[in-house]
Amino acid sequence: MQWETVIGLEVHVQLATRSKIFSGASTAFGAEPNTQACAVDLGLPGVLPVLNEQAVAMAVQFGLAVHAEIPEVSVFDRKNYFYPDLPKGYQTSQMYHPIVGAGEVEITLDDDTTKRIRIHHAHLEEDAGKSLHEDFHGMTGIDLNRAGTPLLEIVSEPDMRSAKEAAAYLKAIHSIVTYLGISDGNMAEGSMRCDVNVSVRPKGQDAFGTRAEIKNVNSFRFVERAIAFEVERQIELIEDGGKVVQETRLFDPERDETRSMRTKEEANDYRYFPCPDLLPVVLDQAYLDHLRSQLPELPADKRTRFQSELGLSAYDANVLSASRDMAEFFEEVHRVCGDAKQAANWVQGELSGALNRENLSIQHSPVSAQQLGELISRVLDDTINGKAAKQVFQALWNGQGESADAVIEAKGLKQVTDTGAIEAMIDQVIAESPAQVAQYRDSEPEKRGKMIGYFVGQVMKASRGTANPQQVNGLLKEKLDALL
Repeated sequence: MQWETVIGLEVHVQLATRSKIFSGASTAFGAEPNTQACAVDLGLPGVLPVLNEQAVAMAVQFGLAVHAEIPEVSVFDRKNYFYPDLPKGYQTSQMYHPIVGAGEVEITLDDDTTKRIRIHHAHLEEDAGKSLHEDFHGMTGIDLNRAGTPLLEIVSEPDMRSAKEAAAYLKAIHSIVTYLGISDGNMAEGSMRCDVNVSVRPKGQDAFGTRAEIKNVNSFRFVERAIAFEVERQIELIEDGGKVVQETRLFDPERDETRSMRTKEEANDYRYFPCPDLLPVVLDQAYLDHLRSQLPELPADKRTRFQSELGLSAYDANVLSASRDMAEFFEEVHRVCGDAKQAANWVQGELSGALNRENLSIQHSPVSAQQLGELISRVLDDTINGKAAKQVFQALWNGQGESADAVIEAKGLKQVTDTGAIEAMIDQVIAESPAQVAQYRDSEPEKRGKMIGYFVGQVMKASRGTANPQQVNGLLKEKLDALL
């Protein structure tokens, strides 16, 4: 039987506010346990929550960015459940009237095809604390620093049909929230994580299968691996005569498997009701227009502009626009050198390779966009050749010069373009290579093109790599052919 995978994601984005959603406690990462949880976060008697306006603004900006409906009124609800890391016994969330309605996100796949994924809604809520199991010898420690941290939960429709599509969707969400500046998107620190809903059904069947939810997956790679395992597990279970049960599962990256955590709760298990301590949020058109005016150029728009105005390929435009920092770095390199394709090649090639080797982000690149743009300019105006350019890049990376020009001067890498000087080197190489000249003369015409490489190498060696390769090739062919 042929099976079809059905996937929906619930992405939890930690908003980049300095204080929590209902209190003034700090949201800074890395503090000592239980030093950033105030009376409001702990739900002590007599305290009242006050909504963080910045969290509202960030949620609305996301909604505008994904072309979503923004309801005039949204309402906070209490979601009741009892875990040690939820000190109030309930989570303040939005069940029935979320702040962001239906929208959509366009994803780009590996083959440059695109697909639109519908967003059902996005709602504001507070995070819970964290249970710690490693250092307590059979007991559990509770860190409530995260309790009350503002989250935007973005719920997709079940529109994805493969692990690749799910990862592409998650990357698109990551790109949007970081472009907007509403989250740092740091998955290692928990700023972005997702619950993955997976089911399978026979191909051609309209009805969905029973889904399992994989909780708190925190990397693009883990999303793909978790889905791959879960799809295989469900298909094998059904084909062996079993039934998939609706449940919550965890992904274990060390064993590369999902395992059962608990049976899946239904909405009525949480006994939702409107929070009596918070008024409905009412947004007028002037407020929405103000936030819309503050939106930056978003990834999809930037990708389109890179193709239409700069002539980049769909692949280059997609890679360079995925990260706001990468896009801004590339645009500065292009501004300096004036050649979009060369700027794209160097940013994605030499620069990205060096950043990956050193595990650095582009914000911490030792080579600035200005320096890289000047380096590319020296290649374009034939001051240096490609081989020398890599030497200049390495010197700039190691802090051995303030600019490309300074490195070129200090290392004597300026390209020799003087025809007389190149001819003199060629004449010397030909004179010192009688056997190779005889072989060239005796070869079939179609084989001489490959044999000329020996002479080019010798001339480049004699010039210490500074001779213009195009001139060397042209002059060599003329002189060797004259000897035939």
